Amino acid sequence: MADVIWGLATSHVPSIGAAMDRGTTEDPAWKDLFDGYAPARAWLAEHEPDVAIVVYNDHANGIDLDIIPTFGIGTADRYQVADEGFGQRPVPDVIGDPELSLHLLEQLVDENFDLTVFQELEVDHGLTVPLSVWTPDPGDAWPCPVVPILVNVIQYPQPTAARCYALGQALGRAIAAYPKDITVGILGTGGMSHQLAGARAGYINPEFDTFWMETIQTDPARLAALSREELIRQAGSEGIELIMWLIMRGAMNAEVAKVHSHYFVPASNTAAGVALFDNRVSQPA
Repeated sequence: MADVIWGLATSHVPSIGAAMDRGTTEDPAWKDLFDGYAPARAWLAEHEPDVAIVVYNDHANGIDLDIIPTFGIGTADRYQVADEGFGQRPVPDVIGDPELSLHLLEQLVDENFDLTVFQELEVDHGLTVPLSVWTPDPGDAWPCPVVPILVNVIQYPQPTAARCYALGQALGRAIAAYPKDITVGILGTGGMSHQLAGARAGYINPEFDTFWMETIQTDPARLAALSREELIRQAGSEGIELIMWLIMRGAMNAEVAKVHSHYFVPASNTAAGVALFDNRVSQPA
């Protein structure tokens, strides 16, 4: 059976990718953030999975805003990097794993999660920036094939935190039921607290972000109980992206070990966090 070996929660702020692409990661405005990634990157380089699942949201680049599914999954063998209006990022296209995608799709549908299927899909910074956080210098290819899982965090009503956590738990069961003996890493992306428009534009809540980063390890069910309204109140209208972290966490064991975490404010008027968990040990080292 397949085995989830780690989970990585990370923000997918587009300017993080731009800083890497433009070689400005050592600039004073960025250095602390990228220094904070270093321990996670070193650990991940020694624990490369056979396949990665990336839970993310599209930003009207691969999917038209006229039709936004609550949940979706990619089943393609390759995902081209989207041009988001300033040219494609200079990173490799993403190789898929159609066989695993189709297995997960069937299992999740059987658990009453009706996912939209993308047989063709361009992927934007929501997916490529987390891959760059993991692997800053991929060369000609990312470390492994990727299964994209998409979540609507843009248009109301977004799925509840509880529904996302339940999807993660179903995803974990689906992975365990896969007949091939492979290892899997899961990335939950988005957040942390931020609001890009309206009266609270520029809003950041470090206290809530700290609470979230601590509780996602120890008591994710407490986070899953938060209402959509409370999440937006605490984390901002775009901070609701944190529900995608719960899908990653739900797919892991009840007890996980934290390998590394780091928090940085601000990144493009956005709080940026990274948290890495080892799923193969029940107690922190």
